[in-house]
Amino acid sequence: MDLHSRYMTIADLRARARGRVPHFAWAYLDTATGTEATLRRNRRALDRVLFTPSILHGEVAADLTTALLGRDYALPFGVAPVGQSGLLWPGAESMLARAATQAALPYTLSTVANATPEEIGPLTGGHGWFQLYPPRDIEMRRDMLARARDSGFDTLVLTVDVPVASRRERQVKGGLVQPPRLTPRILAQCALRPAWSLARAKAGMPRMKTLDRYTQDVTARDPTAHVGYLLRTAPDWDYLRWIRDAWDGPLIVKGVLRAKDAIRLQREGVDAIWVSNHAGRQFDAAPASIEALPAIRAACSLPILFDSGVESGLDILRAIALGADFVMMGRAWHYAVCALGRDGPAHMAEMLRRDLVANLGQLGVAHPRDLRGLAHVAEA
Repeated sequence: MDLHSRYMTIADLRARARGRVPHFAWAYLDTATGTEATLRRNRRALDRVLFTPSILHGEVAADLTTALLGRDYALPFGVAPVGQSGLLWPGAESMLARAATQAALPYTLSTVANATPEEIGPLTGGHGWFQLYPPRDIEMRRDMLARARDSGFDTLVLTVDVPVASRRERQVKGGLVQPPRLTPRILAQCALRPAWSLARAKAGMPRMKTLDRYTQDVTARDPTAHVGYLLRTAPDWDYLRWIRDAWDGPLIVKGVLRAKDAIRLQREGVDAIWVSNHAGRQFDAAPASIEALPAIRAACSLPILFDSGVESGLDILRAIALGADFVMMGRAWHYAVCALGRDGPAHMAEMLRRDLVANLGQLGVAHPRDLRGLAHVAEA
Protein backbone atom coordinates (compact mmCIF):
# COMPACT_ATOMS: atom_id res chain seq x y z
CA MET A 1 0.00 0.00 0.00
CA ASP A 2 1.27 3.47 -0.90
CA LEU A 3 0.58 5.29 2.35
CA HIS A 4 1.42 8.68 0.84
CA SER A 5 -1.35 8.46 -1.72
CA ARG A 6 -3.94 7.08 0.71
CA TYR A 7 -3.14 9.07 3.85
CA MET A 8 -2.03 12.49 2.68
CA THR A 9 -3.20 14.57 5.65
CA ILE A 10 -3.59 14.32 9.40
CA ALA A 11 -7.35 14.39 8.76
CA ASP A 12 -6.96 11.16 6.79
CA LEU A 13 -5.11 9.55 9.69
CA ARG A 14 -7.74 10.78 12.12
CA ALA A 15 -10.55 9.25 10.05
CA ARG A 16 -8.87 5.84 9.96
CA ALA A 17 -7.95 6.00 13.64
CA ARG A 18 -11.54 6.67 14.64
CA GLY A 19 -12.60 3.42 13.00
CA ARG A 20 -9.96 1.38 14.85
CA VAL A 21 -10.20 2.68 18.43
CA PRO A 22 -13.06 1.97 20.88
CA HIS A 23 -15.34 4.89 21.50
CA PHE A 24 -14.25 5.47 25.11
CA ALA A 25 -10.58 5.74 24.08
CA TRP A 26 -11.47 7.94 21.11
CA ALA A 27 -13.44 10.26 23.39
CA TYR A 28 -10.40 10.58 25.62
CA LEU A 29 -8.11 11.43 22.70
CA ASP A 30 -10.28 13.62 20.52
CA THR A 31 -12.28 15.75 22.93
CA ALA A 32 -11.78 18.99 24.83
CA THR A 33 -13.67 20.52 27.76
CA GLY A 34 -16.90 22.49 28.07
CA THR A 35 -18.50 23.26 24.73
CA GLU A 36 -15.07 22.67 23.12
CA ALA A 37 -15.00 26.29 21.97
CA THR A 38 -11.26 26.60 22.65
CA LEU A 39 -10.57 23.59 20.44
CA ARG A 40 -12.51 25.20 17.60
CA ARG A 41 -10.93 28.60 18.33
CA ASN A 42 -7.47 27.10 17.81
CA ARG A 43 -8.42 25.97 14.31
CA ARG A 44 -10.10 29.21 13.28
CA ALA A 45 -7.21 31.33 14.53
CA LEU A 46 -4.62 29.26 12.68
CA ASP A 47 -6.63 29.60 9.48
CA ARG A 48 -6.47 33.39 9.80
CA VAL A 49 -2.66 33.38 9.57
CA LEU A 50 -1.93 34.03 5.89
CA PHE A 51 1.09 34.41 3.62
CA THR A 52 1.41 36.03 0.22
CA PRO A 53 3.07 33.61 -2.21
CA SER A 54 6.26 34.72 -3.96
CA ILE A 55 6.98 34.54 -7.71
CA LEU A 56 10.10 34.34 -9.87
CA HIS A 57 12.27 33.24 -6.97
CA GLY A 58 13.75 30.24 -8.77
CA GLU A 59 14.25 26.85 -7.16
CA VAL A 60 14.27 26.70 -3.37
CA ALA A 61 16.43 24.15 -1.57
CA ALA A 62 14.56 23.72 1.69
CA ASP A 63 16.58 23.32 4.88
CA LEU A 64 14.43 22.08 7.76
CA THR A 65 17.12 21.39 10.35
CA THR A 66 16.36 23.27 13.54
CA ALA A 67 18.54 23.99 16.57
CA LEU A 68 16.87 23.94 19.98
CA LEU A 69 18.37 23.84 23.46
CA GLY A 70 21.79 22.83 22.26
CA ARG A 71 20.68 20.08 19.88
CA ASP A 72 20.02 19.95 16.14
CA TYR A 73 16.76 18.33 15.03
CA ALA A 74 16.05 17.17 11.50
CA LEU A 75 12.67 18.88 11.38
CA PRO A 76 11.09 21.79 13.28
CA PHE A 77 8.56 19.67 15.15
CA GLY A 78 8.36 16.91 17.76
CA VAL A 79 6.15 14.66 19.87
CA ALA A 80 4.24 16.32 22.73
CA PRO A 81 3.28 14.37 25.86
CA VAL A 82 -0.09 12.63 25.93
CA GLY A 83 -1.34 11.02 29.11
CA GLN A 84 -2.46 7.39 28.94
CA SER A 85 -0.89 7.12 25.52
CA GLY A 86 -0.88 3.34 25.70
CA LEU A 87 -4.63 3.30 26.33
CA LEU A 88 -5.15 4.86 22.91
CA TRP A 89 -3.07 2.16 21.24
CA PRO A 90 -1.11 -0.49 23.16
CA GLY A 91 2.61 0.22 22.99
CA ALA A 92 2.11 3.72 21.62
CA GLU A 93 4.86 5.20 23.81
CA SER A 94 7.56 2.83 22.54
CA MET A 95 6.41 3.19 18.92
CA LEU A 96 6.57 6.96 19.11
CA ALA A 97 9.85 7.09 21.02
CA ARG A 98 11.59 4.78 18.54
CA ALA A 99 10.22 6.60 15.51
CA ALA A 100 11.07 10.05 16.87
CA THR A 101 14.61 9.01 17.73
CA GLN A 102 15.14 7.47 14.30
CA ALA A 103 13.88 10.67 12.66
CA ALA A 104 16.02 12.91 14.94
CA LEU A 105 12.96 14.47 16.60
CA PRO A 106 12.29 15.00 20.32
CA TYR A 107 9.90 12.64 22.09
CA THR A 108 8.20 13.64 25.35
CA LEU A 109 6.98 11.02 27.82
CA SER A 110 4.09 12.02 30.10
CA THR A 111 4.13 11.42 33.83
CA VAL A 112 0.78 9.67 33.37
CA ALA A 113 1.69 7.60 30.32
CA ASN A 114 1.25 3.82 30.40
CA ALA A 115 5.00 3.19 30.15
CA THR A 116 7.73 4.11 32.60
CA PRO A 117 10.81 6.30 32.13
CA GLU A 118 12.90 3.17 32.62
CA GLU A 119 11.17 1.51 29.66
CA ILE A 120 11.16 4.48 27.28
CA GLY A 121 14.34 6.38 28.15
CA PRO A 122 16.70 3.87 26.48
CA LEU A 123 14.68 4.19 23.25
CA THR A 124 15.43 7.91 23.01
CA GLY A 125 19.19 7.65 22.69
CA GLY A 126 19.65 9.39 26.01
CA HIS A 127 17.96 12.56 24.77
CA GLY A 128 14.32 12.10 25.70
CA TRP A 129 12.12 14.76 27.24
CA PHE A 130 10.16 13.96 30.41
CA GLN A 131 6.95 15.86 31.14
CA LEU A 132 6.30 16.39 34.84
CA TYR A 133 2.90 16.89 36.41
CA PRO A 134 4.06 18.52 39.65
CA PRO A 135 3.94 16.01 42.55
CA ARG A 136 2.87 17.43 45.88
CA ASP A 137 5.20 15.23 47.94
CA ILE A 138 8.81 16.42 47.91
CA GLU A 139 10.31 12.93 48.16
CA MET A 140 8.16 11.79 45.25
CA ARG A 141 9.46 14.78 43.28
CA ARG A 142 13.06 13.90 43.98
CA ASP A 143 12.52 10.27 43.09
CA MET A 144 10.68 11.02 39.86
CA LEU A 145 13.34 13.46 38.66
CA ALA A 146 16.09 10.96 39.50
CA ARG A 147 14.26 8.20 37.63
CA ALA A 148 13.86 10.41 34.56
CA ARG A 149 17.50 11.50 34.60
CA ASP A 150 18.86 7.99 35.20
CA SER A 151 16.69 6.60 32.39
CA GLY A 152 18.12 8.94 29.76
CA PHE A 153 15.81 11.95 29.77
CA ASP A 154 17.92 15.09 29.52
CA THR A 155 15.15 17.70 29.24
CA LEU A 156 12.34 18.35 31.73
CA VAL A 157 8.96 19.78 30.73
CA LEU A 158 7.02 21.18 33.69
CA THR A 159 3.31 21.45 32.88
CA VAL A 160 1.73 24.33 34.78
CA ASP A 161 -1.73 24.74 33.21
CA VAL A 162 -3.51 21.88 35.02
CA PRO A 163 -4.08 23.20 38.57
CA VAL A 164 -7.34 21.20 38.78
CA ALA A 165 -8.99 18.42 36.82
CA SER A 166 -11.10 19.67 33.92
CA ARG A 167 -14.55 18.24 33.36
CA ARG A 168 -14.12 16.97 29.77
CA GLU A 169 -17.78 16.24 29.45
CA ARG A 170 -17.67 14.29 26.18
CA GLN A 171 -14.91 12.11 27.57
CA VAL A 172 -17.04 11.22 30.59
CA LYS A 173 -20.04 10.48 28.37
CA GLY A 174 -17.81 8.16 26.35
CA GLY A 175 -17.66 5.80 29.31
CA LEU A 176 -14.00 5.98 30.37
CA VAL A 177 -13.65 5.76 34.15
CA GLN A 178 -10.60 5.93 36.41
CA PRO A 179 -8.98 3.59 36.93
CA PRO A 180 -9.97 1.87 33.62
CA ARG A 181 -12.10 -1.23 34.13
CA LEU A 182 -14.06 -3.56 31.90
CA THR A 183 -17.69 -2.59 32.30
CA PRO A 184 -20.32 -4.16 29.99
CA ARG A 185 -20.44 -0.89 28.07
CA ILE A 186 -16.66 -0.86 27.57
CA LEU A 187 -16.64 -4.52 26.54
CA ALA A 188 -19.30 -3.82 23.92
CA GLN A 189 -17.22 -0.99 22.49
CA CYS A 190 -14.10 -3.19 22.43
CA ALA A 191 -15.95 -5.92 20.53
CA LEU A 192 -16.44 -3.48 17.66
CA ARG A 193 -12.69 -2.78 17.41
CA PRO A 194 -10.99 -6.20 17.09
CA ALA A 195 -7.50 -4.97 16.13
CA TRP A 196 -7.30 -2.72 19.19
CA SER A 197 -8.77 -5.41 21.42
CA LEU A 198 -6.29 -8.05 20.26
CA ALA A 199 -3.38 -5.70 20.87
CA ARG A 200 -4.85 -4.79 24.26
CA ALA A 201 -5.26 -8.44 25.24
CA LYS A 202 -1.57 -9.06 24.51
CA ALA A 203 -0.44 -5.96 26.43
CA GLY A 204 -2.75 -6.31 29.44
CA MET A 205 -4.83 -3.67 31.18
CA PRO A 206 -3.33 -0.18 30.90
CA ARG A 207 -2.14 1.57 34.01
CA MET A 208 -0.01 4.60 34.81
CA LYS A 209 3.06 2.53 35.53
CA THR A 210 5.34 5.43 36.47
CA LEU A 211 3.05 6.12 39.44
CA ASP A 212 2.73 2.52 40.64
CA ARG A 213 5.26 2.86 43.43
CA TYR A 214 3.53 5.96 44.80
CA THR A 215 -0.14 4.97 44.65
CA GLN A 216 -0.71 1.96 46.88
CA ASP A 217 -3.15 3.82 49.14
CA VAL A 218 -4.66 6.29 46.68
CA THR A 219 -8.09 5.90 45.06
CA ALA A 220 -9.52 8.24 42.42
CA ARG A 221 -13.12 9.42 42.87
CA ASP A 222 -13.82 11.80 39.98
CA PRO A 223 -14.28 10.04 36.59
CA THR A 224 -11.82 12.41 34.91
CA ALA A 225 -9.45 12.78 37.88
CA HIS A 226 -7.13 9.82 37.45
CA VAL A 227 -4.75 8.94 40.25
CA GLY A 228 -2.15 11.33 38.86
CA TYR A 229 -4.38 14.27 39.80
CA LEU A 230 -4.52 13.10 43.39
CA LEU A 231 -0.73 13.05 43.70
CA ARG A 232 -0.05 16.39 42.05
CA THR A 233 -0.37 19.95 43.24
CA ALA A 234 -1.02 23.37 41.71
CA PRO A 235 2.53 24.76 41.54
CA ASP A 236 3.54 28.30 42.40
CA TRP A 237 6.70 30.32 41.76
CA ASP A 238 8.48 28.78 44.75
CA TYR A 239 7.71 25.35 43.33
CA LEU A 240 9.24 26.40 40.01
CA ARG A 241 12.41 27.54 41.79
CA TRP A 242 12.63 24.19 43.56
CA ILE A 243 12.40 22.39 40.21
CA ARG A 244 14.97 24.71 38.64
CA ASP A 245 17.41 23.95 41.44
CA ALA A 246 16.73 20.21 41.41
CA TRP A 247 16.99 19.62 37.66
CA ASP A 248 20.42 20.05 36.08
CA GLY A 249 19.35 19.97 32.44
CA PRO A 250 17.18 22.13 30.18
CA LEU A 251 13.87 23.11 31.79
CA ILE A 252 10.82 23.96 29.68
CA VAL A 253 7.63 25.38 31.20
CA LYS A 254 4.51 24.26 29.33
CA GLY A 255 1.15 26.01 29.35
CA VAL A 256 2.07 29.69 28.98
CA LEU A 257 -0.45 32.15 27.49
CA ARG A 258 0.46 35.50 29.11
CA ALA A 259 3.40 37.68 28.10
CA LYS A 260 3.96 38.84 31.68
CA ASP A 261 4.39 35.21 32.75
CA ALA A 262 6.94 34.69 30.00
CA ILE A 263 8.93 37.68 31.24
CA ARG A 264 9.01 36.33 34.79
CA LEU A 265 9.85 32.80 33.63
CA GLN A 266 12.87 34.18 31.82
CA ARG A 267 13.96 35.96 34.99
CA GLU A 268 13.53 32.74 36.97
CA GLY A 269 16.01 30.95 34.74
CA VAL A 270 13.91 28.54 32.70
CA ASP A 271 15.43 27.51 29.37
CA ALA A 272 12.37 27.62 27.12
CA ILE A 273 8.67 28.49 27.14
CA TRP A 274 5.93 26.31 25.71
CA VAL A 275 2.93 28.31 24.49
CA SER A 276 -0.13 26.09 24.81
CA ASN A 277 -3.77 26.06 25.86
CA HIS A 278 -3.64 22.27 26.32
CA ALA A 279 -5.48 21.90 23.00
CA GLY A 280 -8.66 23.11 24.64
CA ARG A 281 -8.72 20.29 27.19
CA GLN A 282 -8.46 22.43 30.33
CA PHE A 283 -10.34 25.74 29.94
CA ASP A 284 -13.04 26.57 27.45
CA ALA A 285 -12.58 30.37 27.47
CA ALA A 286 -8.87 30.45 26.70
CA PRO A 287 -7.54 32.35 23.69
CA ALA A 288 -6.21 30.35 20.79
CA SER A 289 -2.56 29.57 21.40
CA ILE A 290 -1.60 31.17 18.10
CA GLU A 291 -3.29 34.41 19.23
CA ALA A 292 -1.16 34.50 22.39
CA LEU A 293 2.09 33.69 20.62
CA PRO A 294 3.16 37.08 19.11
CA ALA A 295 2.98 38.98 22.41
CA ILE A 296 4.97 36.28 24.19
CA ARG A 297 7.57 36.35 21.42
CA ALA A 298 7.88 40.11 21.79
CA ALA A 299 8.19 39.86 25.57
CA CYS A 300 11.10 37.45 25.93
CA SER A 301 14.18 36.12 24.16
CA LEU A 302 13.86 32.50 25.28
CA PRO A 303 13.24 29.70 22.78
CA ILE A 304 9.50 29.22 22.32
CA LEU A 305 7.72 25.97 21.64
CA PHE A 306 4.12 25.92 20.44
CA ASP A 307 1.19 23.54 20.32
CA SER A 308 -2.63 23.41 20.10
CA GLY A 309 -4.57 22.79 16.93
CA VAL A 310 -1.65 21.99 14.60
CA GLU A 311 -2.85 19.81 11.72
CA SER A 312 -0.36 20.32 8.88
CA GLY A 313 3.03 21.49 7.78
CA LEU A 314 1.40 24.80 6.89
CA ASP A 315 0.23 25.18 10.50
CA ILE A 316 3.81 24.57 11.64
CA LEU A 317 4.98 27.38 9.36
CA ARG A 318 2.22 29.65 10.68
CA ALA A 319 3.41 29.17 14.24
CA ILE A 320 7.07 29.71 13.36
CA ALA A 321 6.22 32.83 11.37
CA LEU A 322 4.50 34.34 14.42
CA GLY A 323 7.33 33.61 16.82
CA ALA A 324 7.68 29.92 17.65
CA ASP A 325 11.06 28.25 17.35
CA PHE A 326 9.67 24.72 17.44
CA VAL A 327 6.24 23.09 17.17
CA MET A 328 4.95 20.10 19.12
CA MET A 329 1.99 17.84 18.42
CA GLY A 330 0.24 15.29 20.61
CA ARG A 331 -3.10 14.20 19.19
CA ALA A 332 -1.83 14.01 15.61
CA TRP A 333 0.93 11.49 16.43
CA HIS A 334 -1.65 9.32 18.15
CA TYR A 335 -3.96 9.48 15.16
CA ALA A 336 -0.99 8.14 13.20
CA VAL A 337 -0.31 5.29 15.64
CA CYS A 338 -3.98 4.36 15.96
CA ALA A 339 -4.42 4.44 12.18
CA LEU A 340 -1.28 2.62 11.04
CA GLY A 341 0.42 1.13 14.08
CA ARG A 342 4.22 1.08 13.92
CA ASP A 343 4.19 2.56 10.41
CA GLY A 344 2.18 5.58 11.49
CA PRO A 345 4.76 7.89 13.09
CA ALA A 346 7.33 7.61 10.29
CA HIS A 347 4.61 8.16 7.72
CA MET A 348 3.34 11.26 9.49
CA ALA A 349 6.84 12.74 9.85
CA GLU A 350 7.47 12.30 6.13
CA MET A 351 4.02 13.63 5.27
CA LEU A 352 4.68 16.79 7.25
CA ARG A 353 8.17 17.14 5.78
CA ARG A 354 6.72 17.07 2.26
CA ASP A 355 4.09 19.63 3.23
CA LEU A 356 6.72 21.94 4.71
CA VAL A 357 8.87 21.72 1.57
CA ALA A 358 5.93 22.38 -0.73
CA ASN A 359 4.77 25.44 1.18
CA LEU A 360 8.27 26.88 1.56
CA GLY A 361 8.64 26.53 -2.20
CA GLN A 362 5.48 28.57 -2.73
CA LEU A 363 6.87 31.30 -0.52
CA GLY A 364 10.39 31.28 -1.94
CA VAL A 365 11.89 30.66 1.50
CA ALA A 366 14.52 28.04 2.33
CA HIS A 367 14.13 27.78 6.11
CA PRO A 368 10.99 28.19 8.25
CA ARG A 369 12.68 30.79 10.49
CA ASP A 370 12.98 33.09 7.45
CA LEU A 371 9.18 33.47 7.51
CA ARG A 372 9.31 35.84 10.49
CA GLY A 373 7.59 39.03 9.46
CA LEU A 374 6.07 37.52 6.29
CA ALA A 375 2.72 36.40 7.74
CA HIS A 376 -0.31 38.54 8.35
CA VAL A 377 -3.40 37.80 10.40
CA ALA A 378 -6.73 38.29 8.67
CA GLU A 379 -9.60 39.84 10.62
CA ALA A 380 -12.00 37.41 12.22
